[in-house]
Amino acid sequence: WSSAFSSDGRIPAKWLLSFGQPLHARGVHDRSFLYLLHNISATMRQRAVVMVGTQALTNGILNPINSVNLQEDFDVDNGRYQTPFKDYMSVSSEFGNLDGFVYDEWMDDWDRGARGPFFVAAKTVEAMQENCPNGGRFDHDIHGCSRAVCSDGRIYPEFFGLVGSSSRFLQHCIHPRFSKGLFDGPESKMTETIDMRCEYMAPALPCMTVAVGLMALVLAIQVLSMVRRWCCKEGIAPRSQPQCENAQSQQDAEARSGCVEIRPREGELCGGHRLELFSTRFRSDDEAAWWLSTHVSSQTAILERQVQVEQKATRALKTRKQLRPPVITKSRCSPSPAGGSESDSDDDAPSDLACAMHVVHRRALEGFAAWCDYIAGADLTFVCPHKLDVRCLRSFARSVEENTTRPTSLLFAEALLLRTMESMGEQVISCPERLSFLLFHILQGASGDEESGAVTFSIDMDKLHDGLLQMHKHTNPYMREKMPNGKWELGLNFDDINESGLQCRDQVAKTYKEPASVLVLIDLILCYRVPFMIKMYSFAIAGYIYLGSQRGDDITTSHNGSLWAPKWLRINFIQYIALVDAATWMALEALLVIYVSWQRWPSLGFRSPGIPGLKWFLEHLFNLCFSALGGFWVYSEQQFSRKPWACAHSDIGDPSLRQCVDERTHNLWGVLRYALVYWACRAMVLALMNLKQAPIFVFGTPLREARAESGRGCWARMGLDIHVYLAWMAMLGACICIEVYMLLPSMKGLDWTTTCGMDLLGGIAGLPQEQGVCTQSSQMLTFKCVTCLSTVLAGWVLVFLGALVDVYFIFYLAASMIGGVMGHRRGLNDLKNPTKPVDLREGSGREALIFERTFGPGWQQIWKVMVKGLCQESLISPNQAAGLVHAAGISMGSEPHRGQAQKPINLTRFPRLAAERLAFFFQSLKWVENNKETGSAFDTATDALTGDGFDVGSIPSLTQIIPAYNEVVIPAVDFLKAGSDPEDAKNGSPDDQPGLGDLTLPPQGDGVNTNLAFMISQFPDEWCFLAKRLHAEGLIETGESQGLYHSFMKDRLNQESINEIRLWACLRMQSVAKTVIGALQYGRALASLPKIREHYAQYPNKRIPEDHVEVILAHQTYGHSEGSEENDEASRLLLEMHADDALYLVFDLKQGSSVELWCMVESFFASRGGYTPGAFEQASVKCQWDKARRGLRVVEVLPRKFPLRLGQGDFKTQGKACNQLNGLRFANGHYVQALDCNMGTFIGEGFKVPYVLRMFMPLDKEDRTAPRCRYLGFREFIFTGREGAVGKCHAAAEWTFGTIYQRFLSGLGVRMHYGHPDLVDGFWARNRGGMSKSSPVVNLSEDIFAGFNVRMREEASPHIDALEFEKGREATFNAASNFFSKISGGSIAVLRSRDNHLLCERIGLVHSLSFYFTSVAFYVSNVLVDISIYLYVVLFIFFALAGIGPGQLSALGSTFAKEWILAMGLVALVPQLVEMVLEYGAIRAIREVFGGFLSATFFFIFQNKNIASSMKEGAATGIARYLFTGRPQANQHQTWKDIYVTYWKSHYKPAFFVISSYFIYRILAAQSSGNGRLPMILVMLSCTSWLITPIFFSPFPRWNLIRQDLHEFNGFITGGAGTVEADIPDVVARGKKGTVRSLYECGLSNEMSFWTESQLFMLLLSILVKAATFFFLLVALPAEILDFLPIFLVALSFSWVVVLGYFIAGQNNVFLVLSFLAWPATALLAHYVIGDRFGHPDIWTRMPEYIISMALFLFVLGIAKDLVLITCRGINSLLSCLSRKGDTGRMHECIRVCFVYFFVHQLQFIEAYIVLLLNLLVATTLAAVDKFLCNAHTWLVLNSEMARTKYGERYMEENSTFFERDCGGSRFGSSCWPCQERGQDGLSSDSECEVGPRQEREVSDVGSLA
Repeated sequence: WSSAFSSDGRIPAKWLLSFGQPLHARGVHDRSFLYLLHNISATMRQRAVVMVGTQALTNGILNPINSVNLQEDFDVDNGRYQTPFKDYMSVSSEFGNLDGFVYDEWMDDWDRGARGPFFVAAKTVEAMQENCPNGGRFDHDIHGCSRAVCSDGRIYPEFFGLVGSSSRFLQHCIHPRFSKGLFDGPESKMTETIDMRCEYMAPALPCMTVAVGLMALVLAIQVLSMVRRWCCKEGIAPRSQPQCENAQSQQDAEARSGCVEIRPREGELCGGHRLELFSTRFRSDDEAAWWLSTHVSSQTAILERQVQVEQKATRALKTRKQLRPPVITKSRCSPSPAGGSESDSDDDAPSDLACAMHVVHRRALEGFAAWCDYIAGADLTFVCPHKLDVRCLRSFARSVEENTTRPTSLLFAEALLLRTMESMGEQVISCPERLSFLLFHILQGASGDEESGAVTFSIDMDKLHDGLLQMHKHTNPYMREKMPNGKWELGLNFDDINESGLQCRDQVAKTYKEPASVLVLIDLILCYRVPFMIKMYSFAIAGYIYLGSQRGDDITTSHNGSLWAPKWLRINFIQYIALVDAATWMALEALLVIYVSWQRWPSLGFRSPGIPGLKWFLEHLFNLCFSALGGFWVYSEQQFSRKPWACAHSDIGDPSLRQCVDERTHNLWGVLRYALVYWACRAMVLALMNLKQAPIFVFGTPLREARAESGRGCWARMGLDIHVYLAWMAMLGACICIEVYMLLPSMKGLDWTTTCGMDLLGGIAGLPQEQGVCTQSSQMLTFKCVTCLSTVLAGWVLVFLGALVDVYFIFYLAASMIGGVMGHRRGLNDLKNPTKPVDLREGSGREALIFERTFGPGWQQIWKVMVKGLCQESLISPNQAAGLVHAAGISMGSEPHRGQAQKPINLTRFPRLAAERLAFFFQSLKWVENNKETGSAFDTATDALTGDGFDVGSIPSLTQIIPAYNEVVIPAVDFLKAGSDPEDAKNGSPDDQPGLGDLTLPPQGDGVNTNLAFMISQFPDEWCFLAKRLHAEGLIETGESQGLYHSFMKDRLNQESINEIRLWACLRMQSVAKTVIGALQYGRALASLPKIREHYAQYPNKRIPEDHVEVILAHQTYGHSEGSEENDEASRLLLEMHADDALYLVFDLKQGSSVELWCMVESFFASRGGYTPGAFEQASVKCQWDKARRGLRVVEVLPRKFPLRLGQGDFKTQGKACNQLNGLRFANGHYVQALDCNMGTFIGEGFKVPYVLRMFMPLDKEDRTAPRCRYLGFREFIFTGREGAVGKCHAAAEWTFGTIYQRFLSGLGVRMHYGHPDLVDGFWARNRGGMSKSSPVVNLSEDIFAGFNVRMREEASPHIDALEFEKGREATFNAASNFFSKISGGSIAVLRSRDNHLLCERIGLVHSLSFYFTSVAFYVSNVLVDISIYLYVVLFIFFALAGIGPGQLSALGSTFAKEWILAMGLVALVPQLVEMVLEYGAIRAIREVFGGFLSATFFFIFQNKNIASSMKEGAATGIARYLFTGRPQANQHQTWKDIYVTYWKSHYKPAFFVISSYFIYRILAAQSSGNGRLPMILVMLSCTSWLITPIFFSPFPRWNLIRQDLHEFNGFITGGAGTVEADIPDVVARGKKGTVRSLYECGLSNEMSFWTESQLFMLLLSILVKAATFFFLLVALPAEILDFLPIFLVALSFSWVVVLGYFIAGQNNVFLVLSFLAWPATALLAHYVIGDRFGHPDIWTRMPEYIISMALFLFVLGIAKDLVLITCRGINSLLSCLSRKGDTGRMHECIRVCFVYFFVHQLQFIEAYIVLLLNLLVATTLAAVDKFLCNAHTWLVLNSEMARTKYGERYMEENSTFFERDCGGSRFGSSCWPCQERGQDGLSSDSECEVGPRQEREVSDVGSLA
């Protein structure tokens, strides 16, 4: 060993005597070293050099308990170095054989543990040769790398040395551990300290000069080239003035007028009243009269029909009373209290028509009455600029509320006046308060004598349309544009128009500023500040409990007193949490006052709900002052105290010193009274300022008595409040438990004081002082201190996010438990369990008895209609249908049943869907007899549909509206045949020309099977039933299913059979026809009732039952160039097939509509007279099928001045909501049901609809003017759950939300209208703003705002489980993702709305929590969880930089040592499991839920990320875009190109970021191997899911399709589309439509959209955040890493030269490839830039620095690009002298150049190829799985029928269905194969399954019961 020190054999070897000084002996003159050296020197024959290690650690000085906390000792103490030297000199002078004294060593070696050259002395050479495996270049390891010395100390060799090393902000620093007197001799007394010395390690100046010079040269050439091109193209020209309409000229134009007399058919309603219309927008008086008469005639017919329906209902209820025991009641149709009593003669009673008119008048004008009451009760000096007559307002309100004494004809005229205004006002129908304001002035100015003569009402159309013209020109609420009135204004929306009416403004104006961009985050905080603060209070309670739980540090959570007798930290906690609360409320209130004042500035001085008035300002200023003064008071009287270390394990400590006696406990009240008084006052202020205010907006029902009678009185609200309070107390208590036992323990041992040594809070926190890396002020900016502080901060932020999110998980669990209990109480046990037998034996069977009680004596015929419906839908076979009918004691034909005895029905022997339908039907019948649910006592004789005393007038009228845009109506034959060719799995051309066009349309199929074959594979039994039925009907020759398929594919079928197959297919996909046919089921159900048929026998010209139900298909693109001819043809076919049903088509006639439609409409007008060509440019047209003409016949036309959708570009009004209004104007029903084009229903549910509609107006309810509810929600069965794994996952989520979750929200009183098929009060829909809202930006999720409207007006929106409609959800992965993106973007739009602000402000304290969860909590929680994933990885990077690994975390007891990040989507499995157990039983629930766990895991992890990304994008851009999903079949191939375009920004980029961060963490952790590494399995699972899930759910991974996708995607990546400057406008347009053709176009369009459309504030904020992040990284990262940055600057300079060549050479891809090569080539020059550091000791050792610095440089490069582009945008905006035309073009050119120069495209290029390789890997793996594991992937993703098809074989080509081959005639009993001969088993010669209109067959023969 000593020979190693001999450089020459002639020189005698010397010993190196190495001594390690024990830790506890530091700085003390310990004689052991002197004695030991003395003894060695005395016996040593060789000469020696002495080396002494003097480590610089502190341990146990202040915290003797926490042995883990070993930190560097910064105390200057020369004694630790001078004493050993003094001892050395003493021994050396005595023996003379010591040749030198060495301190080990001058400066710390951070690499000593793993690679250092020296060893710590040990007893043997072998022991000394063992390198310590721990330690690293970026952090010390003070735990693993140590050696025992003797028996009383340990050596930590990384902390030897006189000088410590660190880095600070790019600088390398040293800090001596001695004072200046160290070298002045052992006796020196000098103690002056030496400052830290820091120096930059500058790169080579020549290299940097060359790099900067090259970049400057390239920049100059590029800029000059662009400027020259701009000047040549545009020149310098003055800015052209925008062309604006002259509003004054329109006002000065001559007003034209027309007059129409009101002439209803009923004579009692006629009174000679007239309506007059005048406007400057008509060409003549005749044209004005024609417009008015057109609308008046249409609305007169609708209103009169509604009056007639109410008249029949009045008669029916009178008849019902006569047949039931008398009940003393008071009716609105009885004489009013002021005019008579109940004992008056019947002669004085009003007629039935008059009673009906009174009801209709009140219901039609109740919104106007409510407006009058609100305005009359307000302080008009604040409401209106010009006072309105209060007496007149109250008089009008009373005239509506007490209308029984007024002339019936006048009531009709007033109601018609409002209806005409709604019709002519077009979109103003969305603004009920504006209509009320205008109506008030019309009524006030009406001419004529009400008592003796007719009254004339004058409508000013220009005032009626005020605001619509402005909206059509400008709806962008973020930007000001010059309007026709010459003013620069923000874009209007319907809420502004409506609020203008509430503020009594004569002219419409902007009343509210929607927050732009990320300002919406302020809205989120302010709107939900109360629920957030309540949650934080529960978190504070958890913290208080945690301080005594002993689950954290001993010093923190032990011996702090009890809950009611606190001491030490708990006393401090009560005080400083009060200070935190005061500061928080000060900030919130100050922000609230400032922000709301800015937001509501246009409305200040007016009064309407939500406008801050003097009282509001005083309240919030009071809270602000109270918080400030209260916080100051608590702070001034605070008594904080530090807890001694001695009290960590004991309440006693040293008794003599009384260390552990908290003196404050002797006068606890005196210490805490200030804080406790503050908390008491805070509770009162919080409660008083958040009292529930009713109404939140304006009352929906004006009269208080009517509200109470309808179940919305004070006692009902009080009972609901109690339930809500109890529920939230339980949920918040559960949150506290989670936080005490899970969240807070994660921070055990991690705080700024203990971990970092920073005593930031002083004695406030109560922890004793500790030394650490941040103790010395000189160390504050060192990377060790910064990373330590950041680690603790990130940990607490993560815990804080967990505290915000845990309540959502608890809410889900509560919804599961409470919703399950509510379902049990509603009798939903085994609701759809087919294992329960159904006994329909007449007079004895349980189901037969309840069937008869519910529907009356005709129940058997109703049962037959239901069975025929199942058979007609091919859900059961004809034999099964006959058996089901026989079980009820009847036959399928008209002859009586004769045969075997009746037996119970075993539903398990029937197909699953049919069995579940029937099981649900029978279980739900119990609801009808539930008086509490229905609101009235049920009597079979009078209330059952076939009861002896039943009157058809008691059935409420219903209009079903189906808005359609361009969805598939009926699948075309070509579509059903397509799909099997590999070309069908490619992107198609919009022009349907193979190989031509853009090739951006989705594929037509899967490339393996035809679309029809795939549909058959999903429903093989139903295809077999169709074949047998068609054979039985004589339409095909054989009933063999494969033969039917081949005949269809080879065009061997007749047209009727083809239509049957198309209809069979449309009923099994999300089509318009399925929705229409499902909607018609209710009408067919009514048509089968004897009483209905008797009633309509009196009206032979009417279709049965058009007075009770009508279906309106509002097809927006019918006959238009935007639509498709296939859909138009299918729509006509659908209308023709159902010509005998009350089915109407409503379409939008406008420019682009076909000539045929224009001619048809103009012919209609010409036949009615008064029309002059050119009188209108667009119209809403209602038509029906004319059987005689075999074509459409116009019924009504409403001409319009404006298009359905107002606005321009991305700021158009919401399409579906506008289309709903288009149909609503023609609606006749008292109630309305809007259905999306993905719905359907079973005819059995149609029979229950009349009972459900009675919930609005129960039969026992005397006052028929105030319905019990306005919206009525019910169950949805998601039929797409059978369409593969995606369909199942999506259906499970939707079904859970629509059942147990809705039930729970209904119990909390905050259920909103979340979509269709909810039922709605039709009068409410007309006079309260429609069925949804359609303003751009804020109303993307249009349906929920209808629920907001109901809640704000104090109305009800309950949910029942007695009715169920079918609904479809997206079954392909990309479509499902688009759906989640749409609703997520809509949730951000919700936050921008004033409705949300108003509800949050006035809904009440605890109800605010409920409202948070019913509105945006799901989406916000997803974002928080997504943020926590990033934060989790960043946290462990900080841990690695701070030298804290999982081992140390585990030793500290922190739960961060384990993974605990959860995916939110998986929590949804809990309510799903509970509901399935309730409805289906435990066995099936477990099988379904856990059987799909794998696919659900990947699906929901991916979609949760999708939701979070969409919310972030919506918040950043401020644009809420509607994403059309297309609702394709589950087998549609997902091309790799489509997948990339859809997810590159939302999933792939975040995944690469997280994976890169994780890779950096692994690199850093590898440098400190002793600390260990956390695998982060869940995080990496999430990233993996983000990358591979789309491919995993893509069907049929076949080798040929993989090659095809690989070729297409590679062409997409390398394609040159969009690279030319002339393509820029096209690139922008394609980016918005999602039809990009290349990777370059994809990335460039996104950059252009962001930099030209984003708000300037958003761009500046983004740059500031990035710059702050960069500054933080410079401080947090070691200088050893940052030294590598100049290398990449040199690489960038060379890359810029190549990119310049790329642009000069006309976008030559060779130069683009060379720009990549410049980066790795620069590695060869790195030695010349930073010297030997790059490759010493070798390049692989320095790879961590290279990788981390490269990631940082790319981040810096992005910031540089942002700075360049923000400068370009600023300069571009300031160049006002140039033409406006060039503004966007110049900016686009700047973006295009930066897109390549700053390596944006190149990075996307690399990422795209990584995605390509991942896709290839996953797809080939799945292909191998399918090839060698029996199509296992196909079985998982699609279905077993496809999986069992031989690999490479097409389904149905070679064999029949596996269903047929398996059952062999035995499955589902013998009924699998229906009878082969007609007439067998009671079947007549006609098909007894036929329920449709074909061949004019009757629906049923229920009339034979008569």
